[in-house]
Amino acid sequence: MKTLVIAEKPDMGRNIARAIEPKAVNKKTHLEGERYIITWAIGHLVGLAEPDKYDDRYKKWRIEDLPIIPDSFKLVAYYKTRSQLKVISELAKQCSAIINACDAGREGQHIFALIQRHLKLRHPVQRLWISDLTPETIRHGFANLKDGSEFDNLTKAARARSEADWLVGMNGSRAFTTKHRELLSVGRVQTPVLALIYDREKQIEAFSSLTYYDVEASFSQENTNYSGKWQGERITDRKQAEAIAAKVKGQTGKIASYEAKDTREYPYKLYDLTLLQREANGKYGFTAKKTLDLAQSLYEKHKVITYPRTNSNYVTEQNIAEMHRALTSLQGTSYDSLVQQASRSFVHKNNRYVCNPAKVEDHHAILPTAKKAGSLSADEQKLYDMIVRRFLSHFYPPAQYKVHTVLTEVEKELFKTTIKQLLDLGWKIVYSGSEDGKKNSRRNKEEENEEVETDESFSVDKALEVLCTGSAVQEKETQPPKPFTEGTLLKAMESAGKQIEDEELREAIKDSGLGTPATRASTIERLKQVGYIGMQGKRIALTPKGRSAVELIRGAGIELLTSPEMTGQWERRLNEIARGQASDTAFMEKVKEFTVHIVNKVRSQPQADQAAFAQPEAPAKGRSRAAGGTRRRTAAGASAGTAGARPAATRAAAGEAAAKPGNARGGAGTRTAAGASGAQAAARAGGAAKSSAGVIGLCPRPGCGGTIFMGSKGYGCSNYKHGCGFVIWKKSKFGKTLSDTMVKSLIQKGSTNKLKFKSSSGQSYEGKLILADRNTGDLGMERVF
Repeated sequence: MKTLVIAEKPDMGRNIARAIEPKAVNKKTHLEGERYIITWAIGHLVGLAEPDKYDDRYKKWRIEDLPIIPDSFKLVAYYKTRSQLKVISELAKQCSAIINACDAGREGQHIFALIQRHLKLRHPVQRLWISDLTPETIRHGFANLKDGSEFDNLTKAARARSEADWLVGMNGSRAFTTKHRELLSVGRVQTPVLALIYDREKQIEAFSSLTYYDVEASFSQENTNYSGKWQGERITDRKQAEAIAAKVKGQTGKIASYEAKDTREYPYKLYDLTLLQREANGKYGFTAKKTLDLAQSLYEKHKVITYPRTNSNYVTEQNIAEMHRALTSLQGTSYDSLVQQASRSFVHKNNRYVCNPAKVEDHHAILPTAKKAGSLSADEQKLYDMIVRRFLSHFYPPAQYKVHTVLTEVEKELFKTTIKQLLDLGWKIVYSGSEDGKKNSRRNKEEENEEVETDESFSVDKALEVLCTGSAVQEKETQPPKPFTEGTLLKAMESAGKQIEDEELREAIKDSGLGTPATRASTIERLKQVGYIGMQGKRIALTPKGRSAVELIRGAGIELLTSPEMTGQWERRLNEIARGQASDTAFMEKVKEFTVHIVNKVRSQPQADQAAFAQPEAPAKGRSRAAGGTRRRTAAGASAGTAGARPAATRAAAGEAAAKPGNARGGAGTRTAAGASGAQAAARAGGAAKSSAGVIGLCPRPGCGGTIFMGSKGYGCSNYKHGCGFVIWKKSKFGKTLSDTMVKSLIQKGSTNKLKFKSSSGQSYEGKLILADRNTGDLGMERVF
């Protein structure tokens, strides 16, 4: 019998087929060759069931029914992709073994494990573990398949993460929503991230600017001219500063000390996903999700970079030869001149700036592959260029500088000068004249406020006098913390452990941060979707709803839910479970205890004033569309994208995942199971998301959580702009004009009350309209006898 290969996505499956079964027959849902049948998931095909699958009473949200803690978690197949799940089931019956070819990581392992559990597959399993999709890598991976049992601990960690997020997200969201009569989404990753934004805005609001004065003097010694900054405690009195400036001007002084030190600057780290997202946001304004999508396209579609969802900035010894091949492949491209000047001798196994196996877990740093880039979109080319230049820089020598530090004394006043003299550009030639190089220079000046860069020679003679040729007073003000951009928020998420006061815990979780490289983008998108934040240009702005959410959670005495400490502890424990160093059962017991604690705290909390969630009307001019879109949401609880209020059966329940069933990694805002045409239909139903009037209830489509509004022609979902295609037309195909009451009954109970119908022959009968498809809103009719 043949072996079934299950890839994570269709493109990946086709790439595998081209490498190992080039003559495979394309049968649309799979490819069949002599030895292998290659098929695929479409992201997540299976997820955790919603509460009403355990008990009908959970269809209604009541705090009295909380906490909801299943004895064992039920799985459900996503409606839209159930046909592909059936394909996998049928193909498995024709095969004697299975190869798990989903993405090499915790989430890819989880996607396969859910399919395996749901279909009760008992085949022996082998694991394909590769970091790029070039034919050579795929063939090498198949030649070195691992036994599936080697990844059992990773499967346990993935399952524990999913079920723990369900418990906290589902119960937390229901508890806060029912208590405060506002759709409030809670999650163990999204909530601490929201708190980071909240705390930054509070710091900005509380900031009080202080005016201070710098004194700068100009000096001359023979043919050398330089300037220095006065050294001493910060001056807040202008007269004092002016007195110092007047005192030294025109006077002679001496060199109190002079040191010239040779230094080297090595290339910046190779990219991991978060660093790539941060720099793409700063350079091009790309959102974290856009960068991830572009990187996935470069990896899956074009196959010109290695696996992008990595948290490592280093490679292993085995990757050195791949890097050399990739360098060769760049010959004859637009990077040819840089390749000609590059030296392979700098990239070797003993170069710890590049090769550090101890810091490579599942995947190495993002690298270009040996495949030449063909036709890339403009934005794909920008991201590819960033990755290639970072890669090329490591084939160059370090940049060399001589740093001159001078302390000049005039009239017993001390001035400091730091001059960074360029000796050899080294790797920086890769960025020479580019915006990257200019931005780096500006960044250095911000960090080293007194440092001056020059490519001219500099020296002073300690034995000779110095003349102060001029002096000036500069008025300055202390600056408040800067509002977060997506780039700086990603950095804060990555280093969240540094904010924890407990030194032992901070050290223990320093590599955890908030979320993972693969989920941070969707977390930020999630916060936008549920109406907690908006964008004002690049700046992230907290909405009143987001502010109130943090204050209510902290006010309930659940500060841990807003702290990086908890999610950091979780990530640390999950990593230990994946390594076989901790028990998933013990972890889940702790999560259940915490879930009970959350519900009890919320239950005893006073109900919030609804005015706390009100969105003030924005001025007609001077606001960005994104920010305005956030403000248009209302206090009635009808904000677009409030998925946390009725969390999905997947990670969306914990505020961490995408709105897309079948692809929990796709990120909020991707096209959903309903498809683009369905979303357009929802928009035609009357632009439901544009108005707060006529709110009917929560969208019943699994994983959406938007709100159903009455439009001019039908009832559509507030998430239609994010791809939700759920719509119920006012005039049904069964001859009934639907009322608000009927639609409310359909989306809450699945059917209307008894109605009178007429057959084509004119005969009357009784029946009910039923919600036949929770994804699209299609209706059916059921006769009542």
